[in-house]
Order: sequence, then structure tokens, then C-alpha cells
Amino acid sequence: MVPQDDGIFFNIQQKEERMPDNPRWKRRPPGSTWGDWGPDDQLGRLNLLTADKVKAGVAEVEEGKTFCLSLPLDYPGGTVVNPRRHPPRLIANKRDGMPYIAYPLARENPQFVDVICDDVVEMTLQYSTQWDSLAHVGQLFDADGDGKPEIVFYNGFRGGEHIIGPVDYPADHRDGPAVERGEHIGALALGIDNLAAHPVQGRGVMVDLEAHFGRGESFVGYDALMRILEKDKVEVEGGDLVCFRTGYDRTILDMNKRPDAATLAANPGAGLDGRDERLLNWITKSDVVALISDNRAVEQMPSRPCEGEDVCASLPLHGHCLFKLGVYLGEIWYLSELADWLRENGRSRFLLTAPPLRLPGAVGSPANAVATV
Repeated sequence: MVPQDDGIFFNIQQKEERMPDNPRWKRRPPGSTWGDWGPDDQLGRLNLLTADKVKAGVAEVEEGKTFCLSLPLDYPGGTVVNPRRHPPRLIANKRDGMPYIAYPLARENPQFVDVICDDVVEMTLQYSTQWDSLAHVGQLFDADGDGKPEIVFYNGFRGGEHIIGPVDYPADHRDGPAVERGEHIGALALGIDNLAAHPVQGRGVMVDLEAHFGRGESFVGYDALMRILEKDKVEVEGGDLVCFRTGYDRTILDMNKRPDAATLAANPGAGLDGRDERLLNWITKSDVVALISDNRAVEQMPSRPCEGEDVCASLPLHGHCLFKLGVYLGEIWYLSELADWLRENGRSRFLLTAPPLRLPGAVGSPANAVATV
């Protein structure tokens, strides 16, 4: 059954009032899951990806047919999608100062017939098909209950203490300049290695937005999503990994690593409406583990403007999922080939296997995901 949003505010508020103090916070964000799996939890909704949920995913395998769900790591190409994220640079490693590609060991010992290749990559971890860890997006939030916001992440883990960069920023920019602290350390908590150590394998569910909205910018809210789930007979259950095909992946591939800024700025496909409170409440009550899309942010970006609020999140769905609930986000996945096959065969569920790199300290990672039907 598709979870409904009735009563969600009442249930969350009652639950929050019973929460004990946590070593890192006295207040948790309304509607969050902070503390639900213990004071030191770093997994969030990954706790719901149990052995039974893995078996439910395996049970969806009927044909033994597999689909690669990742774009080549050098796509989308250039820096149009994100000016701060650059394509990978592949270079030869060196041996005794010489390039270590097609290197004959006979150069060192004429008796050896071995020829060795060894390479190095310099890459932005969230350039192409990717996972966002719970350390990717936090918020300015008064977790101490003293009337002043802190830089905090899921379950109250702190910027500058648990997620450490080369600079400490004040929570209030009026409190002074950023303070240099030296070497980048990264995520001592909530990093992507948590998602790798608790391998991501379970039941994937495909929601085909392109089939209903076509190409062009569309903000998909709760009502529209419920109509799609009902029409396509798609069932979403707790512990699922929910994928949204928008057609953005094929738009990127068709540009052949020369993305057109005007096309992408116009949002060439549908995206979830992160300002729709009923949609966010559905995500809360659904108990899904992850939301995954072939577009660049799962939610439509930029979001609709804030209305009636002094402050708000620029990426409201990111804040709701990563910061409040511990729901993981996958972006720029290659979903269209799988989505086409599922629609042609009257199916929406499959086994999804999608581990990130087990790189301690990283806040995101490429995803080399595989779907099996």
C-alpha cells in the first residue's frame, strides 16, 4: 500500500516530546529521526535495510538480467552542471620517475617479461553518478536550545568537530571571519564509508516521471506523485530504495560530454518539489531508505521560492532527507534503460545493489550501481 500523510504532524510531535536529551543536542528538528536509533547512530534510515528487506529485493529477480545504473565517470562533461565539480583526470603513475603504463620490467631486469600498467585518478567524488552521505548537507539549527544556531548535521553531529575542513566557519557570519585550521580531515562521522560498510542492497522501486510529464521542467508534489503511483500500480514500502526516472540521464548522454548550459539551466525534466510539505511528510511516513534520480538533485533545483518564512533551506528536500531523517540521496544515475524495460514488462520492482567507495572521511562517492530483474 502507498503510505498516506494523515496524522503525521500529531505523531511526530508526540514522539518528539518523549525524546531524552542527547550528548550532542537538547533539541532536535521537528519531524526528525534524531536519536531514534540511539544517540550515536550514523546510519539513519539505513537501519531499515534489514536482512528481510534484502531478501525482498532478491525475491524480485526473475530473469537474471542486469542493468548498469551508472553513467561513465567523465559525464556529464565540463563544469556546466556544477561549476565547483570537475571531471576526473586520469594520469599515469610513475616508477622510478618514468610513466608506469605499458612499462616493461625488462628495463630493470632482462629476465622479466612482465609489462605493467598503473594509473592515478584525480576526481570530484560527486561529479557523475553519485551517493550523498549524511555529512553532505547540514543546517544552521539551535540544537543546544540556547537561542543560537550551530552548524549541525544528522543526529546532532557538529561542523568543526565531527565534519572538519581546513577552515572553521562561524554559524553567524556576524561573529567574525572564518578561522584557518590547516589540513582537511573530512567526515569523522556520517561519512560515505558508513554506507559502504553496511552494503546497499535491497529492493529498488522505479517511479517513471518521464512517462507522465515528458521532458521540460515540472515540479512533482505529493498529489501528482500519488496519482502516478496509483496509475502505474507502484507500491512503496518501508526499507525500499525509490528511483525516479526523469530522462535527464539521456539528455546528458546525448550531449556527448559537451553539455549545453541553456538546456540544463531550464531543467529538462521533472523533479520532486522540495517545498511541498505533504510530499515531505510522505517521505517521513514511508520509511524509505533512499531517494534516487537520474537528475542532478532528486528535487527540482533551484527550488520554488520560500514563502512566509524569514529563513529556509535552499535545498529543502536535501535538508529534510539528509539532515532530518537520515534518508540517502542518489543523483545523476542512469535509470532510463532499466525504466524502459520495467515499463515494457509491467514491473516496477527489482534488486538494487549500489555500494559507494569505502573512503573514510568522504562526504559523497561515485555509485557503480547494478539492477537485477
